[in-house]
Amino acid sequence: MRHTLPVASQFYVTAPQPCPYLADRMERKLFTALQGDGAERLNDSLSKQGFRRSQNVLYRPSCADCSACLSARIDVARFAPSKSQKRCIKRNEGLTRRATAPWATEAQYDLFRRYLDSRHADGGMADMDVFEFAAMIEETPIRSRVVEYSDQETGELVAVGLTDVLDDGLSMVYSFYAPDRPRDSLGTYIILDHLRIAAETGLPYVYLGYWVPGSPKMGYKARFSALEVYRGGTWQQVEDPDTYTADTHPLSTDPIAEQVANISLPGARPATHRG
Repeated sequence: MRHTLPVASQFYVTAPQPCPYLADRMERKLFTALQGDGAERLNDSLSKQGFRRSQNVLYRPSCADCSACLSARIDVARFAPSKSQKRCIKRNEGLTRRATAPWATEAQYDLFRRYLDSRHADGGMADMDVFEFAAMIEETPIRSRVVEYSDQETGELVAVGLTDVLDDGLSMVYSFYAPDRPRDSLGTYIILDHLRIAAETGLPYVYLGYWVPGSPKMGYKARFSALEVYRGGTWQQVEDPDTYTADTHPLSTDPIAEQVANISLPGARPATHRG
């Protein structure tokens, strides 16, 4: 009989590049491939350890002298909307939600381009063409959904969320929305509606990506109650976001080899690191 052992995941590190969140800082990512029969188990496991998915790659910030980026999630059972969030839900009662398989459409791309041109014209995704957009939506080896929000009266597509379904929650990979409806706070509404979906399906968490204390781009995440962040190898409740500051101490990050050694993999041999 022939026996096979699980293949150990190999981790790599990107070259440093300018940080999009904090001025005068450099970012670096630790990443591994997401593929094969064990893709969903690996995604579930590493998402609980602060990793995020981008197509068929899982990554986590691993900057040489900074640990400001904190993976964030909301505890669905403890979440309570604020007064302004309740008003946001009320303002968007005229929207219809539709969840589909991860398939890109022209309507999605048109909305995506309007969103980028208005909100992130100088960002890293500003030059993304229709083929790259389709890859972002469709290249997923795990259970993913596109959640569309349309105006009931006009049928106009006004918001889209690309969402992964984990074994313990919903992971919001990327979202975009109509920039000409600022009063509707569509970005906030997408998160609130995902909290509702998670509650209805019995999933305990909604993963938001990274929160960076002190970064205006990420400040909205701190406005949700029951927020938790992954710090020091554990998830911690955020009681007062104002007490968190960006940790930019040059010794705040463990060496890469130590980080990889501390990653827990599902049913595999110890992870290996490639420099």
